[in-house]
Amino acid sequence: MITLLISISCSVAVSVLLKLARKHQLHIDQAIAVNYVVAAALTLTLLGARPAALLTTNTPWWILVALGILLPTIFLAMAGAVRHAGIVLSDAAQRLSLFIPLIAAFVVFGEALSGPKILGIATALLALLCLLYKPAPAEDPADRTRAIGYLLAVWAGYGTIDILFKQLAKSGAAFPNSLLAAFVLAGIVIFGWLLARRTVWQGRSLLAGVVLGVLNFCNIYFYIRAHQVFPENPTLVFSAMNIGVISLGTLIGAGVFREKLSWINGAGIVLAIGAIVVLIPR
Repeated sequence: MITLLISISCSVAVSVLLKLARKHQLHIDQAIAVNYVVAAALTLTLLGARPAALLTTNTPWWILVALGILLPTIFLAMAGAVRHAGIVLSDAAQRLSLFIPLIAAFVVFGEALSGPKILGIATALLALLCLLYKPAPAEDPADRTRAIGYLLAVWAGYGTIDILFKQLAKSGAAFPNSLLAAFVLAGIVIFGWLLARRTVWQGRSLLAGVVLGVLNFCNIYFYIRAHQVFPENPTLVFSAMNIGVISLGTLIGAGVFREKLSWINGAGIVLAIGAIVVLIPR
């Protein structure tokens, strides 16, 4: 269980770092850029990725390029969601994105939907609507719109990324090699964007990027290790990871940062956990 606890903690710690970025005047786009350098280096050394294996005709480069664009874009959206909507709602929206591949399987790929899947998807969508309910402060009526926009971007973006990784797995590409390529391409995209904007680099933000990269990679690494530790029980890993992140995110966001939640938001958290429980493979 230690591997799962580390993965859950690292996932929520990423949101905490994004939450603290504004208070400490960090340029989160610079931190995200450095994050991909660190994550790529760790993937190369700890996961044994082999870049040469990507130089084949079977490598689905269109998927890798799409991931290279989406990963930094949605990471920035996650930072915006944490800033405007808080850790609790942002982590819940991110975890609810796992239902998008299920919807895509039904709508795009023509797979049959079972009763539990229909119930799970319906519950997840209702949970999302509850999470998006955020009354705007009277002095800033635009804050509600920004919060909703970022939360929807997080939900849709991470769901799309999940679909792309699943398609990548179906192509037969080795996960460490694919992950390395996605990180490198994401780094190229965001560094190119920063250079085009003539960014003035800030040492503290670059250091924060190192921490962010370690946390981001450890979240992935220990999630993989958890599946290896419990090869006969992927259900435990799936449910514990998603429910754990939502629960810990709620404790830290509401308990430590005093994020205000309406009773509707609270119902959304409960529904999100319920939807995950319904969809646990049996």
